[in-house]
Amino acid sequence: MTTALAEKGLAPAPAAAPAADRRGKRGRGLDDGVPRRQIYLPLALYLLFTLIPFYWMLLFALRPAGSTSLVPWPMTGEHFAKVWNERSFGTFFQNSMIVGVSSLVMTTVVALAGGYALARFDFRIKKGFMLALLASQFIPGALMLVPLFEIFKNLQMINSLGSVVIAETVFQLPLSMILISGFIRNVPVSLEEQAWVDGCGRFRAFRAVVLPLLRPGLIAVGSFAFVHSWNHFLFALMFLSSQDKQTIPVGLNTLIGADSVDLGALAAGGVIAAVPVVIVFAFIQKWLITGFSAGAVKG
Repeated sequence: MTTALAEKGLAPAPAAAPAADRRGKRGRGLDDGVPRRQIYLPLALYLLFTLIPFYWMLLFALRPAGSTSLVPWPMTGEHFAKVWNERSFGTFFQNSMIVGVSSLVMTTVVALAGGYALARFDFRIKKGFMLALLASQFIPGALMLVPLFEIFKNLQMINSLGSVVIAETVFQLPLSMILISGFIRNVPVSLEEQAWVDGCGRFRAFRAVVLPLLRPGLIAVGSFAFVHSWNHFLFALMFLSSQDKQTIPVGLNTLIGADSVDLGALAAGGVIAAVPVVIVFAFIQKWLITGFSAGAVKG
């Protein structure tokens, strides 16, 4: 009966959902019935807690010396000019960029070769080697300062940016190799085998077939290596003695005096140190998330 009426267009229209039900659906953010306010409120509090230190740093960097205003107005660039010109932050920035980019390249290249070997080859000590890589992550870098210092001293590399680059690369390689080996395992071996059948050697097949698929993983590993090298303080402090070879973390430490601290200059230096990292993550955020999630699927 109802079907016949519906075919003739005489069936009554379905009753509209109650207004309370519609409001309830709009007020729920997930399918399991969690209200939106229970999601957004903790996120807003966390965001506020995260951004307050950055705002405080920008406030001291942009407001004039001696001002107590909570708003950086009128703005001034005197603190940036001071640290860049008088405190040699231009040189520190250049040195940090050399260390960061060099560590990125060396870590990515060596970890790519080692990760491919771990992912594609079986050898007798493979499990023990993987266990050693994982165990090395529990060793603090401070414990290796003395032997590293002796090694670089014998190699006449003290007060050279190369010593910091090598130290950073060595300490970042274990985790980078583990991550890249996970990325390579996600690439089917059959793709390489098809390239071998077509006449490609192993290296050419890897370069033409596997390497393009590893772009998210390489970006993730490279960005991690760059940021770690950019922010690391200990190696640069121990292996670099002259001011013209120091990096930004060591340069920031020189702004803290025994009796007083120039908060404006220190905040301006902190902004200069943070800008490259923010820019890197702003441009590679999508690749970074994709890369780490891909590497976590298989291990």
